[in-house]
Amino acid sequence: MIPHFTAAEKAFTYPTDRRAYLGMKPYMKVTLLVLVVGILGVAWLQYLFFGLPADPSSAFLPLQTTGPSGFPVWVNLSHWINFFFLVLIIRSGLSILFDHPRLYWNNNSKPEKQWIRFTPIKIPKDKFWTAKEDSRYLSPIIGLPGYRHTIGIARIWHFLTVPFFLLNGAIFIFLLFYTNQWERLVPVSWQIVPDAWNVLVHYTTFNFPVEPNGFYHFNALQQLAYFGVVFILGPLAMLTGIAMSPAVDNRFHWYPKLFGNRQSARSIHFLVMIAFCIFILIHVSLIAATGLVRNMNHIVLGTDNTESYTGLYIGIAIVLATVAFAFLAHWISWNKQRSLQYLQKSVNERLWRFTINRFKAKTAYQKKNITSYFWLNGRMPESAKWKNMAKSNFADYKLKIGGMVENPVELSLEELKEIGMEQNISMHHCIQGWSGIAEWGGLPMSKIIELVKPDPSATTVAFFSYGEGLYGGTYYDTHTLENCLKTDSILAWEMNYEPLSLGHGAPLRLRVENQLGYKMVKWIERIKFVQSPKDLGKGFGGKNEDDEYFDLLADT
Repeated sequence: MIPHFTAAEKAFTYPTDRRAYLGMKPYMKVTLLVLVVGILGVAWLQYLFFGLPADPSSAFLPLQTTGPSGFPVWVNLSHWINFFFLVLIIRSGLSILFDHPRLYWNNNSKPEKQWIRFTPIKIPKDKFWTAKEDSRYLSPIIGLPGYRHTIGIARIWHFLTVPFFLLNGAIFIFLLFYTNQWERLVPVSWQIVPDAWNVLVHYTTFNFPVEPNGFYHFNALQQLAYFGVVFILGPLAMLTGIAMSPAVDNRFHWYPKLFGNRQSARSIHFLVMIAFCIFILIHVSLIAATGLVRNMNHIVLGTDNTESYTGLYIGIAIVLATVAFAFLAHWISWNKQRSLQYLQKSVNERLWRFTINRFKAKTAYQKKNITSYFWLNGRMPESAKWKNMAKSNFADYKLKIGGMVENPVELSLEELKEIGMEQNISMHHCIQGWSGIAEWGGLPMSKIIELVKPDPSATTVAFFSYGEGLYGGTYYDTHTLENCLKTDSILAWEMNYEPLSLGHGAPLRLRVENQLGYKMVKWIERIKFVQSPKDLGKGFGGKNEDDEYFDLLADT
């Protein structure tokens, strides 16, 4: 049962426009067409003109038992644990994707430059249009948790699941090489490539090859496929995921370049998910087509039995239990959100605080790297006071800085500029997935901290906006004093060598380069030093943290 929503929440959770859509650039359609038709076409041409190639699988008949035989308990357990976590990762990942339903090959994130989009909406040119408004509806049948603007909960499921998925994979690989089971998966001769092609020709032309008993040996195509899933897709998913972390990217600028750039890494991350889905579909289909009962006994019980249905029944029970958990996860997502947030905080926030949150950003981008497009986001202030100041170009603006400080102050823009100015060119990482590179000019937060002299017990700096949160109420967010003291943490009044535009946060916005974009408050009204984020709002450290269950530390 989904809880009652306020009118504001319902407007975003149940958008009027829910149309399903898939738009792809022509060059990507051609690339995919050439790839798929090319492989299938060559296989059929070989079959029609030269006949079926020799079936390498026949070499294993009668059975050869010199290599590893059977499936140890740890193989079967790892297989089903992997299945369970992969379902959660894919479903939560889809919910994250649909919060910015566009994928790119460059850091510009310009709507016209996406190679694929899952929204029929074209960005209007005549109105203030934000990345938040661009997010799309996703049914909870497909995504976890589903519906619109649930990226906070989706990320919790994703990042709670990923560590266990990786741990399971690491244990599996260790045991694989600790025993002789690695011989099943790791090719030891290049002969496997032509052998795998020959098997593929058989499958493609609907002439099923002779199947070796998988209890003793996989055919060449199976071996390559399983090797690819374990040693290519799994690591690639992890490495491209890391490449989307602002803390990593702005510290190790070379890392996302391994995949082209940050947006290319996001696209590859998506393609890896598609590859996993295709593998699962083919894998399950062939298990059913080549001896369902026997195969289920292999992968559930580790026995080579063609008559007992025990493995099949247990396998079906595991699948049904996974489906049941999907329903439970949906219920938890809409009824126990705060419990999920606490769980995320106790696991991942603690991990990030002592690892990637310690990274210090390094300026490495140049003027030529500045992107031509930078998405708008956040609710433009409706405050009459802010609107009146905007009309006078913020000539009468005063920034109030107080709280647990020895020297509270009120400073105009001119007074802030007199204290000093720092410029840097950095990449902005939005929690929704888009990015942009821009120049920022403003006053280092370290100068502010030096000026106001915070109390030793003050560990948190809160930034309050003239704007409102998604569901109303003053927008605010908090940062640790440690992060505010880091290089490139500034109060910016300049973007791309021009005064901040109204849409991008005038008169002041925050930049803390190891964090995601929602932490960088725009339209700043005041700053307050406090002992703990628990002292503000609902006690979770920010408006999005309070209302949408976002992370307090946003390093990933």
